[in-house]
Amino acid sequence: MTPLELAPDRISAGRRLYLKREDTHELGAFKWRGALPTLQHYLAAGATAVVTASTGNHGAATAWAAARLGLEAIVFVPEGASATKLARMTELGADIRQVGKDMDEAKELGQREASERGLPFFEDGAEPAQYEGYAAIGDELLDQLDEPPAAVVVPVGNGALLGGVGRAVLRRSPKTLRVGVVAVSAPVMADSWEAGRPVTSSSSATFADGLAVRVAIPFAVDALNEVATHMLRVSERQIAEALAALAEADIRVEGAGASGLAALPQLSDLDGPIVLVVTGRNIDDALFERARTRPESFSH
Repeated sequence: MTPLELAPDRISAGRRLYLKREDTHELGAFKWRGALPTLQHYLAAGATAVVTASTGNHGAATAWAAARLGLEAIVFVPEGASATKLARMTELGADIRQVGKDMDEAKELGQREASERGLPFFEDGAEPAQYEGYAAIGDELLDQLDEPPAAVVVPVGNGALLGGVGRAVLRRSPKTLRVGVVAVSAPVMADSWEAGRPVTSSSSATFADGLAVRVAIPFAVDALNEVATHMLRVSERQIAEALAALAEADIRVEGAGASGLAALPQLSDLDGPIVLVVTGRNIDDALFERARTRPESFSH
C-alpha cells in the first residue's frame, strides 16, 4: 500500500488536499500494479517473452515484472525518450528497441515484431488485468481516508489508470467526482471522452511523457465513458508550475505526476477532501531543473 499524505500547506491553498504517493514505489511510478497481473496471465498461457511499447514507466514495470516471473521483456521505445527512463529499463533487464518518432509509432513497430515472432504484445491500456490492478489504488485511498473524498484527480495518458481508479471509486463512493487530466498538447483522451468514442489527434507533444498519447485505445475510452465525471486540460506551463510547487515542498515528480495539481484551480466549490494521484517521479535531471527553476520557459 502506498502512502496517502496530507499535502503541504504551500500547495494546498486552503483546501483539504491529499496526495496518493504512487511515486514512492521502488520503480518510482504506479505502472507495476498493472504489469504484474498482466504478465502472470501471459505466463499462465505459456508465454516465455513479452513485447511492449513505452515512453518509460510502463516499460520499466514490464521489465520488473518479467524478471520476477522469468520472462523476457522486449520494449519498443520512441526516439527522444527520457534518458533516465531508458537507463532504468535497461537496468531492469529489458531488451530495448528505440525506434519511431513517437509512442504510437513505436507501438506499431512493436506489434509487428510480436506478430512475426508469435509473442504476446502487451498494449498499455488495453489489458483488463491492468484495470483491476489500478482499481486497488482507488480502494486503498478510500480505506485510508476517514470520509468520502469530494474528488479524486488522476493524470490521463492512455486512460487505464483513471479507468481502474474510477471503477473502484464509483463502486464505493459514487458521489465522488472522478476527474481526469490531460495535457493541452496531447488531448486525444479528453477529446475521445467528450465525443463518447475514440477520435484521432495529430499531437502528443508534451514534456509530460506519461501523458503523451496520440492514438486512443478503444478499451480505455469505453472505461472512461463509464467512470469519468470530468476531463480537464492543462498547459505545459501549468504543469511546470505545479512541478515547481511540489519541488519546493521537497516532492520530486515528473510532469504527469504534477498534472493533477496543475488542474486543481479548475475545480471549485467542492465540499470535502480532494485526492491527487501522484503517478511518478522518473524525470531527467535537466528537464526537472528547467521546470523547477524556469516554468515560464514552457508554453501556455
